[in-house]
Amino acid sequence: CEIGLGYARVELDLEEKHLNPFGGVHGGVYSSLIDTVTYWAVYCDMDEDSGLISLDVTVDNLAPAKSGHLVVEGKRIKAGRTVCLAEATIFDSKGKSLAFGTSKQLVTPGLQTISQAVAAMGYQALPPKFITTV
Repeated sequence: CEIGLGYARVELDLEEKHLNPFGGVHGGVYSSLIDTVTYWAVYCDMDEDSGLISLDVTVDNLAPAKSGHLVVEGKRIKAGRTVCLAEATIFDSKGKSLAFGTSKQLVTPGLQTISQAVAAMGYQALPPKFITTV
């Protein structure tokens, strides 16, 4: 995984649990990957304990995958005061585009924050903001 200001990248090695009954990647896997990477692409520019809630996630399936390694790159398009927009592309290990998507996220100061998510999962608190602007 990699995150930066307005950018995030996640990777996934496909396993049988990611496949639909016909042997292809389940659409929910693509949707979840796009939702995850767009969240992080937007979050890195947010105030320390702002929350984000996905308003919608769109997924355009471009090509099937049945196995291998997926790379997902997300980019913030617009960071507004209340709504942010990001896009993502899922690639196979050869760089072929498999899916493209967008996500609108609602900025929710104090609601569904990273620290609340960490606490709910039983982990210790995160260190102070891990990205600084130069």
